[in-house]
Amino acid sequence: MPIVESNFVAPAWLRDPHLQTLYPVGFRTRPDLSLRRERLELADGDFLDIAYGGPETGPILLMFHGLEGSLNSHYARPWMQTFHEAGWRTAFMHFRNCSGEPNRLPRAYHSGETGDIAHLIGTLHQREPDTTLTAVGVSLGGNALLKYLGEHGTNTPLQKAIAVSVPFRLDRAADRMERGMSRLYQWHLLRHLRAHTREKFRHMRSPIDLAQLDAMTTFRRFDDQVTAPLHGFADVDDYYRRSSSRPFLRDIRIPTLILHAEDDPFMTPDAIPLEPELSPSVTLELSRHGGHVGFVAAGTNRYWADRRIVRFLNDSR
Repeated sequence: MPIVESNFVAPAWLRDPHLQTLYPVGFRTRPDLSLRRERLELADGDFLDIAYGGPETGPILLMFHGLEGSLNSHYARPWMQTFHEAGWRTAFMHFRNCSGEPNRLPRAYHSGETGDIAHLIGTLHQREPDTTLTAVGVSLGGNALLKYLGEHGTNTPLQKAIAVSVPFRLDRAADRMERGMSRLYQWHLLRHLRAHTREKFRHMRSPIDLAQLDAMTTFRRFDDQVTAPLHGFADVDDYYRRSSSRPFLRDIRIPTLILHAEDDPFMTPDAIPLEPELSPSVTLELSRHGGHVGFVAAGTNRYWADRRIVRFLNDSR
């Protein structure tokens, strides 16, 4: 069955979705990893910054982060360490404008951007055509990865994929972030988005009105006045409709695992796809608790998601 019940169990004291979301942000140790950096030059004159780690040889797991994420995200280095210990090399791709240096073009990245994902996958496959390639995407990165998989069907070098805490419908996610405690996440992320936008346009002419940035206090307004015009969408509704991954799930043709919590505070429950919308290649694993990229369990091995990813990757590898 494409939709299954997860075996993740949150401890009684950590079942609140916000605690699940914030606990690893505050308490998970970020290991110091030995990583190799590469700057991939792109045909449009821009660049992608990639961080590689793990064994010298072996299968490769590509990693795509969430909104305003980077190697400093709470899951990035801990997950990489878990994957390395399981024998996987990792290739962590920073979306444009997320590696600590502004990208060169007015455009940056967005939830439906699949061209850069396709470029990195193609580059690594060309370099090592006989090496197993898989990918994991988190939140925005998971949405973009699922959309890429649906667009490409069987025409992808990837052999497996995993997506975690995906905003399947961007309009529903934007609505959810305007309610309750979720407004704190919106405030935090928009503060970074506005700052990065200002910093980038210190170095080039801006095609948008920067004087309006401070008034963009919701994702819907920011996406309407910044994301949409910078990336060729008519408006925010056009952007959300064309970039949401949910309509692409039925066209995925490689084994794909989606991990999602029903209490994710970044979106509403009705954003979760129904079984008829899923390709037979997709398994949607739902848990009652887990928050947004949380999945903190009881015991010493409390961080469940990265271990679940390894089990899926190693199944019939």
